[in-house]
Amino acid sequence: MNFWKQLVAIISGDASKFNITIRLGIAAAFLVFLVLLISVTLAFFKWLRTRLTLVAKKHMPSLRIKKFQLLETRQILGVFYIAINAVKYIILFLEFFLVTPLVFSLFVPTQDFAAVFFSYMLDPLEKIGRGIIGYIPNLITIIILLFIVRYTLRSLKFFATRIEREKIVIPGFYPEWAQPTFNILRFLIYAFTIAVVYPYLPGSDSRIFQGVSVFVGVILSLGSSSAIGNLVAGIVLTYMRPFKTGDRIQIQNITGFVVEKSPINIKLRTHKNEYVSFPNMMVLSSSVTNYHTSTEDNKEGLVLYADITFSYGTPWQTIHKLLVEAGRKTTRVLKTPEPFVLQTSLDDFYAHYQINVYVNEVEYVPEIYSELFENIQTTFKEAGLDLTAAHFRINLPPQVTQ
Repeated sequence: MNFWKQLVAIISGDASKFNITIRLGIAAAFLVFLVLLISVTLAFFKWLRTRLTLVAKKHMPSLRIKKFQLLETRQILGVFYIAINAVKYIILFLEFFLVTPLVFSLFVPTQDFAAVFFSYMLDPLEKIGRGIIGYIPNLITIIILLFIVRYTLRSLKFFATRIEREKIVIPGFYPEWAQPTFNILRFLIYAFTIAVVYPYLPGSDSRIFQGVSVFVGVILSLGSSSAIGNLVAGIVLTYMRPFKTGDRIQIQNITGFVVEKSPINIKLRTHKNEYVSFPNMMVLSSSVTNYHTSTEDNKEGLVLYADITFSYGTPWQTIHKLLVEAGRKTTRVLKTPEPFVLQTSLDDFYAHYQINVYVNEVEYVPEIYSELFENIQTTFKEAGLDLTAAHFRINLPPQVTQ
């Protein structure tokens, strides 16, 4: 019991009652304890690292999101190693910082150093503890707000999914609007949540925090004007519904299939397997021709046409008959409605004829045109009519040349 009383008296600062031998012995004991404590700590973290490596090789797969691999096993291990080393050095620092002041407190000349060391450790901890206790009401408010936001978003996600799958039908609201509308509402809810939570964050009223917020806002406003414009244009295009993924469309004389619709741009794949991207602002300000919409809204299908000129020496009835025959022979051309011919103009030396055919398979438009032109040449040749005479020509529609 006397030893513990002496130890308490020494730690409390009353070290003058004991001789130097006792103080040196206790100091040596503290130092030996510190060395043993550090050795045990190092051995434990070495064992922990070895054990983690063995377990990871057998049971830790790589981190994936669907088909995209975020981190390999060795990279995940590297993150754990960094965390383990950080914890190890913090514990070693605390061990040294707690034992060293005890040694200083054993001797009268160094007792002031012990008090300073303890103040370095205890004063910040006291401030942190008081700050945490004082922040608890704000923390509870933030947790309640986040709880409400989370379940509000989950409810909206549920209804958006049901509408998208047409389990819930709202008149005038298309299923493809469900996810974009949900994304817009989610963004607005997040923005509102940040605005509400901001005053409850620690240090939100400090000038440094406010300065950083203003700086970030200025950077975003200066560097994202075009991006925001494309985002707004993407929202407008979503609700305009000019096309959807998979449609064959034409934008600025470029014809292709929509393979991607992002908030920033539209990507097309041409019939030559070329990928062309258009910013949403450009798409919004351009005329868009959607060939799939023509086939869906019109039961008769999309009309393909080609212009031919021929002299007045051949009766127009013959030209009509040959062009209709060439259209009927073309694969993928609908039998009903039948191909038909229009005379579009009468020039000095020849008349303009236009063969029109109906198709539904718009993904094969170039092939259909190619076969139609072949059949026109073959049909006219079999009828003894030569297309190579002066003033005879075939005019191709703009989309065929793409």
